[in-house]
Amino acid sequence: MTAFAYTLIVLLVITSILLTLLVLLHRGKGGGMSSMFGGGVSSSLAGSSVAEKNLDRYTLLVGIIWFACIVGLGLWLKIVENGGA
Repeated sequence: MTAFAYTLIVLLVITSILLTLLVLLHRGKGGGMSSMFGGGVSSSLAGSSVAEKNLDRYTLLVGIIWFACIVGLGLWLKIVENGGA
């Protein structure tokens, strides 16, 4: 394996853990885990709070990086399988 593959694998593991944590922090119908950390206090105002919007942005960013790692590993495995690397 090359350093590129190891880098993608490490990045995939880190983003998987981060994505799981970020999704669990979101406020669901029942309040979710975010209410345990004070997210439910500011959500009583009109609309979503700044913290929720930032949490949405971080979740989307980590999800895009996670998806790019999956695609990158798939392409790299296809190249190696065909004898290109």
